[in-house]
Amino acid sequence: MSDPYDRPQFYGRRRGRKLRPKQDAVLNHGLSEYSITSEMLADAPIDPRQWFDHDIDRICLEIGFGGGEHLAARAAQYPKTGFIGAEPFINGVASLCRHIDENNLNNVRIWPDDIRLLLPLLAKRSLQAVYILFPDPWPKQRHEARRIVQPAMLDLLADHICPDGELLLASDDPTAKSWLLANAVRHDHFAWQASSAADWRQPPADWPGTRYMRKAEKAGRKSAWFRFCRV
Repeated sequence: MSDPYDRPQFYGRRRGRKLRPKQDAVLNHGLSEYSITSEMLADAPIDPRQWFDHDIDRICLEIGFGGGEHLAARAAQYPKTGFIGAEPFINGVASLCRHIDENNLNNVRIWPDDIRLLLPLLAKRSLQAVYILFPDPWPKQRHEARRIVQPAMLDLLADHICPDGELLLASDDPTAKSWLLANAVRHDHFAWQASSAADWRQPPADWPGTRYMRKAEKAGRKSAWFRFCRV
């Protein structure tokens, strides 16, 4: 793995409220059972399908899974798909571990750290879909370098998403919507799949919904979904 002194600058939260004893136990169990460890990264580049103990037909990655509702729902819906969730916020990791246990999921692996440390170790074209849903908008202009979707990140994703694979971006923040769409549209290897306004105003057909999105809707914030194809 990368030398810790070479780690990219990380600006988000890593911890929130102190976990209750039951949450802490679920977290520790989940990390021991489902997390991606340094031993699993010894022989890069890595085909992530080897991290699962049954036949996997595709690999999907969610960057910043929040409380894990979306990732867990998709994993339950598509048991032959391997899902990787990347989230440095430990309270969110604990929440996903709970969802995994409650739904008896065996097709989820967790990277509880910055995704920029993991992506370079994966084999190129090993991902069929990547989701970046409702990322921290960092709305102030002086903080725009902190936003997750940067040209360098899109370059990494273009290397690792297979041809005809999917990149799904979503936000309810006006600044983030403009930023996500503008950066992805400018990239040579991603083609926006919208043919009408309804294509970005409505969630995908298999969208399970999330607690965060319901909160945004209650507050009157309109969400947008931008679906891109790796070309």
